[in-house]
Amino acid sequence: MTFPFFHVLTFNFLTLPLKQTNWRDFIKSNNPAAAALLSKMGYTEKERTQVKFEFLRMMSKMELNPAKMRLIYGFFDRYLSLSEKEEEMVMEKVKHSPDMEKIMELPISYEEKGKRIGEEIGKEMGKKEVAASMLREGSPIDFIIKVTGLSHDEIEALKR
Repeated sequence: MTFPFFHVLTFNFLTLPLKQTNWRDFIKSNNPAAAALLSKMGYTEKERTQVKFEFLRMMSKMELNPAKMRLIYGFFDRYLSLSEKEEEMVMEKVKHSPDMEKIMELPISYEEKGKRIGEEIGKEMGKKEVAASMLREGSPIDFIIKVTGLSHDEIEALKR
C-alpha cells in the first residue's frame, strides 16, 4: 500500500519536498500527518532511532482513536522500519523519557513485538513440558534433545 499524496508536505499553503524537510522542525506539532511523515523526511542513518522515538512521543500526546493511530503508525513503520537492535535502542530512550508511561500506553507501541515474544515463550514452555513428560516416561536424553531441540543442560535442569 502506498500513499503517493504524502510525498510532499503542505502547511499554510507551503509545499515542501519531504526528503529536503528537516524532521526536527515538526516534532512539536500536534498534527498526525506530520508525525507519520517524519518517516519520509530528511534524516541521517544515525538519526533513525531518534526519529522513531520522537514519533512515539508525538503520538503519545495526541488523542487519536486506535484505528487512526494504527493507520499513522503503519505508514510510519512502512517507511522507517528499524532493525531489532535499533528498536532496542528506541526502547532504552523510552525507558529514560518523562513520557515513558504515555508512550507505553500506545495501543500499537511494540504490540507486534510483544506477540512474537509471547509466542516464543509459549513454544519454549511447550518444549519443556514435552521434555519433562519424556523424562518421566524414561526416554533417553539424546532422543529428547533431538525431538525438542532443547540443550543437554536444559534437559538436565528439568530432570532435577
